[in-house]
Amino acid sequence: MSEVVDDIECTLSSDTLKALQEFRQEEQEREASFKQLYDAAQNDFENQKVMDLFKEDWQLSQFWYDEETADLLADALLDGADSDTVIAILSAPSVYAAIKKRPASSIPTAHIHLFEFDTRFEVLGGSTNFHFYDYNKPLSIPPQLKGKVHRFLIDPPFLNEECQSKFSTTTKALQHPDFTLKSKYGNRQHAIVSSTGERMAGVVSNLYPDIKVTDFRPAHAKGLSNEFRCYANFEWKGWKFE
Repeated sequence: MSEVVDDIECTLSSDTLKALQEFRQEEQEREASFKQLYDAAQNDFENQKVMDLFKEDWQLSQFWYDEETADLLADALLDGADSDTVIAILSAPSVYAAIKKRPASSIPTAHIHLFEFDTRFEVLGGSTNFHFYDYNKPLSIPPQLKGKVHRFLIDPPFLNEECQSKFSTTTKALQHPDFTLKSKYGNRQHAIVSSTGERMAGVVSNLYPDIKVTDFRPAHAKGLSNEFRCYANFEWKGWKFE
């Protein structure tokens, strides 16, 4: 195979060959950086510094939750879950990281999926549990997960109706149709949590009729000018309906 590649390269112009070599060099550098990031993430799980490895990109509207918020939202998703529970975290990588840093023995299900536009976070979920997600293509989702997800955490990056609506389209396509399912512990399997701006309250209630605003107020590590609220279709020890 290498002989064939060498023959092809011999037929290329000098400019094309130079571009090809530059591309290969960039790929090698990218893979090296990716490996370094992965190793650092693996080493820092126990030190609770995972999200420090991922700088926020304001152009992507990235704002990581503080540790207390990420842990509480993680608890809400895992509470009462069993090995069959399927969880989807949409655009909230700091919550996924909060779960990943926990001892494996404390996580009741392996079916926890991160849907995220920023492909850096594949180092956390791996190829099995990380899914590239562009909300502009809301139905471009893994076919094996359609109609299979019981629990959702939804954090649309932009506070407008279009973005929220497209996330809702994705959620409804992934959602398991039986809302009455119970875990083997007798707990509800069906759960939806939306963490988004206070000004989105009307939009959220229209998109998810069984959701209500709770008394829990999500906080971000570096602060945020927009007031955020937590909306959910259930009460538990972490919040009550307002």
